[in-house]
Amino acid sequence: MMIDALIARLPDYAKDVRLNLSSLVSDDTLAPQTKFGLLLACAITTRCPDLIAAFEQEAALKTSPQTVSAAKAAAAIMAMNNVYYRFLHLVPEKEYASMPARLRMNVIANPGVEKADFELWSLAVSTINGCGACMEAHEKELRKHNVPSSTIQTAVRYAAILQSVAVVLQTAEPAQASSVAAE
Repeated sequence: MMIDALIARLPDYAKDVRLNLSSLVSDDTLAPQTKFGLLLACAITTRCPDLIAAFEQEAALKTSPQTVSAAKAAAAIMAMNNVYYRFLHLVPEKEYASMPARLRMNVIANPGVEKADFELWSLAVSTINGCGACMEAHEKELRKHNVPSSTIQTAVRYAAILQSVAVVLQTAEPAQASSVAAE
C-alpha cells in the first residue's frame, strides 16, 4: 500500500504527523466514498505528487470511478472559487461582489456523487486554501444536509493532517538528498 510507504518516509521530527496519518488511515468513522473522496480532494489540493498518487490509488481501490472523478472536480473547482471568493472576502471594495463572477461552476450542482459528500470535500479543500467565504458557504450547506458537526470537524482535521504530511514530504526529501550528495 502506497500510504504505508508514505508513513514510513516521514522522519522522526514529524512523529506526530506520522501518527496522525496512521490514525487517519485506520479511522472508519466516514463511509469509504466520503473518506477516500475527501482524502483525494485534499491530497490534490496539497500539490504533493506522492500524496496525490497514494490517495488516488486508494480511492480507485476502495470507491467508484465516479467518486475519483468527483473528488478531482472538487479540488479543481475549489482551486478557482477559493481564489475568486477569497478576493471578494478580503478586499474592502464591495463593488466587486455586485459584479457577475462569470465562472462556470455547474459541477457543484451535479457532482456525480451525493451532494453532502461533495460539499464536505469542497469545505476541506477550501480550508487548505484558506478561503473563509467558501468555508462558511460550504459549512452552511452541510448543515442544510444535516451533516453532524463531528463529521465536519473530521473533514477539517483530515485536511490539516494531509497538509502537514505534504509539507514534511516536500521539505524532508530535498534535505535528505542534499546531505547524501554532500557525503
